[in-house]
Amino acid sequence: MIVILNPNTDKSGEAYKEALAYLEQLPGIQLRHHEVRGAEQVLTEIYLLGDTHKVDEEPIEALDAVDRVIRISEEYRILGRHADQHRASGFTYNGVHFSQDTFHVFAGLCAVDTPDHVEMMMKALKENGQVCTRMGAYKPRTSPYSFQGHGAACLPWVFELAGKYDMKVVAMEVTHENHIQEISDALEQTGNPTGVMLQIGTRNTQNFELLKAVGRQRRFPVLFKRGYGITLSESLNAAEYLASEGTSNVIFCLRGMHGTSGNPHRNMVDFGHVPVVKRLTRMPVCVDPSHSVGSRDKSADGILDVVHVAAQGVVGGANMVLVDFHPEPSKALVDGPQALLMEELPRFLADMAACHAFYQTRREIWGQAAS
Repeated sequence: MIVILNPNTDKSGEAYKEALAYLEQLPGIQLRHHEVRGAEQVLTEIYLLGDTHKVDEEPIEALDAVDRVIRISEEYRILGRHADQHRASGFTYNGVHFSQDTFHVFAGLCAVDTPDHVEMMMKALKENGQVCTRMGAYKPRTSPYSFQGHGAACLPWVFELAGKYDMKVVAMEVTHENHIQEISDALEQTGNPTGVMLQIGTRNTQNFELLKAVGRQRRFPVLFKRGYGITLSESLNAAEYLASEGTSNVIFCLRGMHGTSGNPHRNMVDFGHVPVVKRLTRMPVCVDPSHSVGSRDKSADGILDVVHVAAQGVVGGANMVLVDFHPEPSKALVDGPQALLMEELPRFLADMAACHAFYQTRREIWGQAAS
């Protein structure tokens, strides 16, 4: 059960104290507080954990501080939508808003290699009006002999370049809880020139101890990738680990399912699940066409498969695209064959903007006002 308080409830006021006192005396119930901070108001949600079947909603709803009460299902307790269309969703981080109505492109290097390549990428993004990018410092690899990323050594100059070119958010994968502190230290060392969105890669989808550690921190939002060999439900429950520890600013990323059924693509593209995730949860949804397709193959119309796939996700309502670019793909240390070229960046961004505009048109056609 979730008790949603009135917007901007004063926690020092009598109404709040009265509500809290009533909830605290409920037998066998534990309380967990969560705040949703928007641009103009703060919403406080109080989660009632335990056997809530016998809890009467009416006395709670009658409390002056309470807006409404929602009964929730067992799954996705915090991240789930629970048939409540008015429940607040989305979050703002470092001046950039993310929700199921916004749209952002995170183009960049799958793996950071040289300062020159990072600067070329960020310069091109700024010239094309972008404020978000992806930069991989820690790279889990199938082979122990493959390049594992520069790690903490590259963080200071990556962050300094991000600040130089006004990148507000850098998506960066972490594979160990120590990486969170390394990122925090590097940001402090460089004067916090940018923000970081921690990425949980598909290999760590069910690394529950890592998820708990990432969930316990409150500073960074999280980009959570679906596990490539498990069901959607299993992946959504794994994302709930983050929220259960306190971090509910989570974006769910679809990146293709492992297996030969997707041939000739690297993975079976699963972007048909974009509207499903948006229906089941309040999370913004990202698509990763680069790791779904895994090549630069073109269709008969001359458009790259990776672009076609990205378009399918965005037209289906995706709120974010995570895509690989590289100034010199032949020299990339990770996934060079699938990286788009710098000269393709303006066309890719224009294509994605057109797809998002078409999605908004589709919403209007079907009777839902576009945001």
